Amino acid sequence: MAHTIRKPLTDRLLSAWGILVFIYLFLPIAVIVAYSFNNGKVLANFSEFGFNAYANGLDNDVIVATVFTSLQAAVGSAIVATIFGTIGGVALARAKRGVWWAVGLTVVLGATLFTPEIVDGIAFLPWFVTLGVDWGLTPFNDGLVRLIVSHAMFSMAVVTFIIRARMAGMNQQLEEAAADLGANAWQRFRDITLPIAAPGIFAGALMSFTLSLDNTILSSFVQLPGSTPWPVYIFAAVKVALRPEIAAISTLMFLLTLIALGVCALALRKTGGSSTEIIKTMAG
Repeated sequence: MAHTIRKPLTDRLLSAWGILVFIYLFLPIAVIVAYSFNNGKVLANFSEFGFNAYANGLDNDVIVATVFTSLQAAVGSAIVATIFGTIGGVALARAKRGVWWAVGLTVVLGATLFTPEIVDGIAFLPWFVTLGVDWGLTPFNDGLVRLIVSHAMFSMAVVTFIIRARMAGMNQQLEEAAADLGANAWQRFRDITLPIAAPGIFAGALMSFTLSLDNTILSSFVQLPGSTPWPVYIFAAVKVALRPEIAAISTLMFLLTLIALGVCALALRKTGGSSTEIIKTMAG
């Protein structure tokens, strides 16, 4: 007669605790998704199930403009952060232990991550004014350019550390063998380094994109009239009253983030990585 193997009490308690943590994390999101189908005038007062919030949100030119601004800033900052983060990550991975410039770059990037965003916002605002007004660099008078530069500054450090972690175990003999066969520096980077770093580049670009979409404090300091991103619009709407359109568009943005996450995970899996390797790569 077969006997059922029972889990120890500690394992069952840990499983229950894990379930409670997931409920705690995702219940607010589920509430927002549920209230996005509220046909009422106020978000907190669910009066009737329907899709009016989605229709009204997509018909609102102001809301559409803020979402479009957020997407533009997210794509732009992801491109900038990924380019410079890839260069920095590869350089740090190749640097010898204890090299002064590598230590200094790591400290600067770490300080960028740990500096409060409100400090960054206070620093960026007069700096952009100096560049755009005093020095006559007109691109810095554009609100979208300000958003891209400021968001990329923060996410660049994330991309750098992710790619450095990805490149840490790279076998340098591969490039040395390619050099012996006559490959120049660009060919070695294109055919060897870039394919190895590709999973980290995908993960870093995704992180940059999502960090930009979620940035509120820094955006509120550097944005200009006509370039208000979606998080700043929500923050301003809280002062009056949240309408169901906010929940509807937020749900669409959440779905967009999930789609981007799925595309990135698919791309990482096609490079031959296991689920554990994918998680490690995206966590840096």
